[in-house]
Amino acid sequence: MIHRHVLNSGLRVMLEEISSVRSVTIGIWVGAGSRYENERNNGVSHLIEHMLFKGTKKYTARQLAERFDSIGGQFNAFTSKEYTCYYAKVLDEHFPVALHLLSEMFFHSLLDEQELEKEKQVILEEIRMYEDTPDELVHELLAKASFGTHPLGASVSGTQEALLAMGRDDLLAFMQQAYTPENTVVAIAGHIPSNALQLVEEAFSQFSTSHEPFTTEKAAFSRQTIFHPKETEQVHLCLGYPGLALVDERLHTVSILNNVFGGSMSSRLFQRIREDHGLAYSIFSYHTAHLEEGLFAVYTGTSPEHSSSVLAMIKEIVEEIRVHGITDEELNKAREQIKGNLVLSLESTNSRMSRLGRNELLLGKHWSVDELLEKLNRVTREEVHAVAREIFASPPAFAVVGGGMTLDNLQRSFSTIMVDGGNGI
Repeated sequence: MIHRHVLNSGLRVMLEEISSVRSVTIGIWVGAGSRYENERNNGVSHLIEHMLFKGTKKYTARQLAERFDSIGGQFNAFTSKEYTCYYAKVLDEHFPVALHLLSEMFFHSLLDEQELEKEKQVILEEIRMYEDTPDELVHELLAKASFGTHPLGASVSGTQEALLAMGRDDLLAFMQQAYTPENTVVAIAGHIPSNALQLVEEAFSQFSTSHEPFTTEKAAFSRQTIFHPKETEQVHLCLGYPGLALVDERLHTVSILNNVFGGSMSSRLFQRIREDHGLAYSIFSYHTAHLEEGLFAVYTGTSPEHSSSVLAMIKEIVEEIRVHGITDEELNKAREQIKGNLVLSLESTNSRMSRLGRNELLLGKHWSVDELLEKLNRVTREEVHAVAREIFASPPAFAVVGGGMTLDNLQRSFSTIMVDGGNGI
């Protein structure tokens, strides 16, 4: 059973009791991410996330880690394009300690100048790590190729220039705007103590009043081609099509389309390109839903000499589904696989907490497992076909990382497989 409480400050608290477990997961979700940044402060959300682990008025960074370790807890954080989450998973008996430590980090982090300079270097190393991993880098470049200069096209980690220029005051100014009660959700799932809500009220009683909220514009799909030359054995290719927004009622439909297209081992992409022809080890598709936009993406890594053949096969599969849709067998298989994955994922208190926090922060509404399963059961072949025609209606954005090819060669490969009449590969 899900319970929603709104404290006097405006902070939303979401509780989901799972009496069959002995663990509890606490998450603090803030509507702060790279979507709400600009060229000057790109990466500030991620930098703040790092800095909240670097010591508070009561605890050094080492003491925070030792306190969590001493109760056998797991604690971490992550930043995305539209939110930041700080979370801890502990035994139910240690709930008060975990909540105390998280709230200490949230409200009383020192943001020490010396630690800030060190952490900038840590993040720069993180950026270099991704730049040395072409199958990771190509997805970041796809976002830029798809959304251009809109903040959704920027990296969550930021740029070296922006990071080095940021000071403590920049972090505080961003936090004053983003880290407010109305823009924050506390989500708790698992074996929850009976006094949990009271403890949350006490821990978050000092929350300040709201400031001017963030504003953001809807991103236009830009369909650029980005080629990043790099000495690699493979060429890494990403194609991006306009997807569906988080508020779109057809998200279950696009999840079935993705499963059939390239989101599973029995998908058309995997079976034809890897299993039938052996032209790639890793090939898949995925759909990412943002508040007002979406991205349907395809990734593969292959040898430079096979890239044209692989792109041509992707085009064939796109056209087959765009023109003819999917089969009844594919629909039923995809539906049952998604339902199974959904139910199995919700056996984790981490997943339950994440579902609570993200849904409340971004959508302000929740669905039971039975409601979600029923939505999937109602999806028809005709609905999947309609979404496929919409998504694949025009050429995609491209991102390429690798060696053994020039931009001219790649563009020639792309141009030979574009569909006449404006329809995409």
